[in-house]
Amino acid sequence: MTDGFARRHVRSLTAVLSVASLALVIAAVRGFVPASAVPHAPDAVLHALPTVNAALSAAAIVTIAAGWRAIQNGDVKRHKAAMVTSTLLFVLFLAFYLYRIVVEGTTGFAGPDVVYTFVYLPILIVHMGLAMVSIPLVYYALLLAGTRPVNEIPATNHAKVGRVAASLWLVSFALGIVVYLLLYVLY
Repeated sequence: MTDGFARRHVRSLTAVLSVASLALVIAAVRGFVPASAVPHAPDAVLHALPTVNAALSAAAIVTIAAGWRAIQNGDVKRHKAAMVTSTLLFVLFLAFYLYRIVVEGTTGFAGPDVVYTFVYLPILIVHMGLAMVSIPLVYYALLLAGTRPVNEIPATNHAKVGRVAASLWLVSFALGIVVYLLLYVLY
């Protein structure tokens, strides 16, 4: 690979992409993106999106774990395929999540106050915190891997950052499923 712009500016690109991504999420959650800015899907589709996102989260857990296992076994090709798939699953999850938030707003917790205070809210806060911390780590690992030939990647922080990103990502996805269960199944 040539010494292109992205290769030379991995950290800067990570910062710009992270800030832009987080700003988009915050804008959608805070209601700064008007519902009229996107087409309105049928109610059945909107109702199905949380379940679809839980399934996407479960699939991402599987692909992240498969990617981790593949690289431990030295299978770079399978690792790359699994991690690219994980990223695509996350992008799809995020698109559906943001779309639903923009169109319908956030979903209130319908369970008892004690469960809200001592179970739901702490899980949601940790889930959201891990998701936010994961974003720059995932971008950084992806940019390192995507801007270098495979033989150069071991000389970078890709493996170290990737392990942290994958760990946080796994926990965030798992907690996201717990949030889904608390919001849409149990209460």
